[in-house]
Amino acid sequence: MEKKRALRLTESAIMLAFATILGMLKIVDLPYGGSITAFSMLPIVLIAYRYGVAWGSFTALAYSLLQLLTGMKTVMAVSGLSALAVILLDYVVAFTVLGLAGVFRGKLGSQGAELAAGSVLACALRYLCHVVAGCTVWAGLSIPDTQALFYSLAYNATYMVPETLTTVIGAVYLAKVLDFRSESITRSAPQAKAPDLALLWSGIGKAALVVAAVFDIQHIAVLLQNPETGDFDITGIAQANWLLLAVVTVAGVALFLLFSWLASRVPADSTVKLKGFFHALPFIGVAAAAIFDVVFIVLTFQGGKLSSDSWTQMVLLTVCVRGAAGFLVFRNRAKRQA
Repeated sequence: MEKKRALRLTESAIMLAFATILGMLKIVDLPYGGSITAFSMLPIVLIAYRYGVAWGSFTALAYSLLQLLTGMKTVMAVSGLSALAVILLDYVVAFTVLGLAGVFRGKLGSQGAELAAGSVLACALRYLCHVVAGCTVWAGLSIPDTQALFYSLAYNATYMVPETLTTVIGAVYLAKVLDFRSESITRSAPQAKAPDLALLWSGIGKAALVVAAVFDIQHIAVLLQNPETGDFDITGIAQANWLLLAVVTVAGVALFLLFSWLASRVPADSTVKLKGFFHALPFIGVAAAAIFDVVFIVLTFQGGKLSSDSWTQMVLLTVCVRGAAGFLVFRNRAKRQA
């Protein structure tokens, strides 16, 4: 029991750290709230799928409070009951519903389908929370009183649609490679029988395809909104760099085919073992997060604009990374003693 609890705490801490970091890597920041990130909700979705709705909602609640702390500037724009409504609708409830992403586990017969359905449900509920906040609290403040509902539906869709698509793509990709249903995260059934080298090549190829798809989605999504008002504007798609999109897409498909071919060429009896590398991946991820933390702090100080938001972000990021590293070391030590 203690081992399972330690494993759950370790994974949750690491996923919270990654979700926080990915949430800070904003590709687009809309003028009246909302942003497009890369997979920032996915870590919470995975925890909810692995450990159920109850624990997933608890982890998502913790994530919502972290988001609230980094978004206090938005909350301070209103006062009284309106501020309370923003805290609940745009942060606490909007991000806590991500814990419902695990509701389909064991119900659809496919891990990929269950993760995809859970991601869509969680993102749809989050979108609904932002829409309600937009057409009530923010009506007359940052959005027009007239047709507030339609404006809120369009405005929030400009970032929630690409966020949803990237979350689903990331979830399906990971479901093809890893099995999140066992006590410890292991290879998916087809991958478990493959040689380590074939698994590595196959994973790289699929990752290239995912990166290309996410780049295309977010490049187009950025152009579908007015940069000053956030209004949905489909005519913006005319400004898309179609040559760049074509190059990225072709490159992604070419890399996928190349690494898939390399994976198929690995002999079934290959003696190349990468068990140590795969076990080191969590440590590599946390190390990368720590490097990002240091770079972020240095760049923030060099920028010379140390606001309360920047201090909050630096502190939270450092705490998340240190917490994840501590739990990871604790788990590794416990495994060795077992």
